[in-house]
Order: sequence, then C-alpha cells, then structure tokens
Amino acid sequence: MKDTRIRLRNIGWLVTCNEKQEVLRDIDLTINHGLIKSIGGSREECSEEIDASDWVVFPGLVNTHHHFFQAFIRNQPEFAWPNDVLTWISRIYPLFSKLTEPCFYHTALICMAELIKYGCTTAFDHQYCFPKHAGSRLVDRQIEAARLLGMRFVAGRGANTLPASAGGNVPEQMIESTQVFLNDVERLVSLYHSNKHGAMEQIVVAPCQPVNCWPETFIESLGLARDKAIQLHTHLGEGESSVMQQRYGKRSVDWMESQDLYGPDIWVAHAWELDAGEISHLGELEIGVSHCPAPVFLVGKEITDLPRMISNDLRVGLGVDGCASNDNSNLAECIRNAYLLQCLVAPGRGHAAPDPASYLNLATRGGAALLGREDIGELSVGKCADLFAIRADRLDMVGALDAPQAIPAKLGLGGPTALTMIDGRIVWRDGEFPGLDESKLAAEARVELSRVLDFKG
Repeated sequence: MKDTRIRLRNIGWLVTCNEKQEVLRDIDLTINHGLIKSIGGSREECSEEIDASDWVVFPGLVNTHHHFFQAFIRNQPEFAWPNDVLTWISRIYPLFSKLTEPCFYHTALICMAELIKYGCTTAFDHQYCFPKHAGSRLVDRQIEAARLLGMRFVAGRGANTLPASAGGNVPEQMIESTQVFLNDVERLVSLYHSNKHGAMEQIVVAPCQPVNCWPETFIESLGLARDKAIQLHTHLGEGESSVMQQRYGKRSVDWMESQDLYGPDIWVAHAWELDAGEISHLGELEIGVSHCPAPVFLVGKEITDLPRMISNDLRVGLGVDGCASNDNSNLAECIRNAYLLQCLVAPGRGHAAPDPASYLNLATRGGAALLGREDIGELSVGKCADLFAIRADRLDMVGALDAPQAIPAKLGLGGPTALTMIDGRIVWRDGEFPGLDESKLAAEARVELSRVLDFKG
C-alpha cells in the first residue's frame, strides 16, 4: 500500500537508468508513500522487507503507444496483413464498430495485465474507437480496469471525424463530430486528470490521424491541450504521406507545421516512412516519436531511423502498438526488437553498431520524456516507486550479469518478471496478481468476446 514502508534489501543489481546510468550492487532501496525514499543505507523501520539479493531490478517500463480495444482480434487468421496500412484499416474497422462498452473494459484488462507481467508500469493507450451504440464512457471503463490492476495509466481520448463522403475510411458508426469529441476530452480531464508528481491517471487529447480527421479537429485539439495543460498525440508517418500529398499538397510533417501543430507537448506514433529531411524537420518542431517495432516488421518497407532521430534531438520512446499489428502486449520484447532492427540496417546506413543499453533507456527515460513526466523512468530518490525485478539465479542468466543494463536488448526477457511494483504497490509477484483471480477475469473476457464477435478465444 502507498502508506506502507517497503525495503528491497540487498538488491543484487540495481539498474537505475539515472543520468549517470549507474548500476549499483548489493544495495537497499526503501519506499514510502509510493516514492523512493532512499537508496543505500537506511535505519528506517519498514513494515515489509524483501530479500532481493538474487534479483536484477530495473525501472518500470513506459509504454507510449497502444490500442487496447484491438485485443479481441488477436491471432485471427481472417485478418492477415494485406501489405498496406489503409487497406488494413478498411478491413478491420467494420469489426471494431461492433464492440460494446464492456469490451473496452475487458480488452484493457487483457492488455494491461500482460504489460505488467513483463515489467511495464506506465501505459498510454490511444482509444479512438467509439461506436455510437457503445456510448461515451469507454475511456472510463479503461480507467476502471487500470485501477483494478494498479496500472499507472495515461488515457488517450481519440476520435475519427472525417466521414467516408469526404475521403475517410472509417465506418460511419465510428465517426464523431469534433465538438462531441472535445467535449468528452474536457469531461475526462475534469474527472481524472492530474499533473501532480506521482499522478496515477492522466488524459491526452488524441485525434486518430490526419487522413481520418478534419484539419479543424487537430487545430481545436491543440487549443484544448494548451488550455488544459495536457499532451496531444496522433499517428504520423505510417504510410499516409502520399494520401496527404494528394489531399493537401503536403506530406505529413509539412502539413503538421502548416497547421501550427508542433511543440514539446506533442508526440506521434510510428514515423517509419519519414526521410532524413523530415526527421530533421520533426526535431526542429520539437515533436517526439513513439517507435513501435512490431508494425515495422509487419509493413516490411522502411525501418525507422532511430539513430538519426536521436542525433536530431527528438524525444524517442517505445510502444507496443495495438493487437491488430502486434498480437501481444509485451513492451520488454519491443526493446529487443527495436535493438535488432537497428543492428540489421546500421552498416548500410553508415551508423555505428547500436548500444544495447540505450534501448532500455528508450523504454524508460525516453517514454517518460514523451509523456512529459519527470517522476518516472528511472530509479532515483524522490521518483515514483515503479520497478520490476527478474531473478539472477537462473541458468539463462549465467554469464549475462556483467552488463545487466543490456539484458533486455541483448538477451530479452523470456518470461514474466519475478515482481512488478507500481506506486509502491506490488501488482505482480511470483506468477500472480495479488488479490485477483486471473482465471476468473479471463473467463469473463472470453464470454464477452464470444457474445459480441462470435470468436472462441
């Protein structure tokens, strides 16, 4: 509990991801009121002490792009990849339009539970699916799921506003007006959002993508974001630039600038199709990027130029992406995939061999920077007590502990964590969610999946 002092005693390896990139050995970490109280010697009485001598402890991972609502179509052969994004959208959206309000609760549970099992402690979700019959309280149901699991949750209230008659490719039953969309963002901000240190819930205004929204949706979204001191998020550079060129006479990055959509409170997902000039321009515009490795494999066209982005001072984090393009919700796996993709193309692009330890930073410090958070992403005194541990006393760890900060990229995390902690609360330990019946939650989700979509799951 937040008011309970916990000490992780004699941590074998503490990977801090702090500014100095320190890895500390055989050290205590004390937690109080959801924050890290001390690292090192402390005589403070604690209600619980945990022997961590055989653990490698990392900062909790920060997921910067997802679509929880897509979880019900994972591993469905009929939705095989058609080789381009816009065709894929037109194929799967009719199915998403059938989802009911309970679906958004169950799919959020499914995704966040898996994220937690693999060390993610802060999750952003881009929820732009609002079928008219499902009502407006879909993000509320996601927040309900986050509270049940104990996830630190950043909810992106998205929307599609451009009807098919004007060039959009989203079913009519999922189209909203800009005003309805923004009214609901305001409602959610008033109910849930906090910018306080250690905030567990935040709201982001997140119009889906430029090809499926009116320009004024973006312009008014940015106005609301600045008025409410919240972030703005969207998709960009994932194959839509040729459509933008035809429609507006500008590719996506230039269109963003033409609409005054730039600044350090904006980040976009993907950006794999951007050329060197556009990456440099994005850096000038101070727009951050959530790199999602899974769809890069899926699309098979361009591999996101992360080194160029970083050299242009872009804020870069990692994202799982939705289950329609990445059938799991394992952010730790994304660290290794991101690293290996860059290993593949580094010689041909003239880049140096990637530093594996830096890819853990993308999923921790980088993610925190994208979300505008200074209280997460590293293990330092005063930061949130968000962390995960893996066991070092396993055969697969033999020989791997000289550079523990490189383990997620070089070895990968082949199984669930030994422990995941969020806000000083143990939310996953020894294969269980404390106080929750995972089998019961899974059975309830299967009932809804079968009822709504007639899938067995």
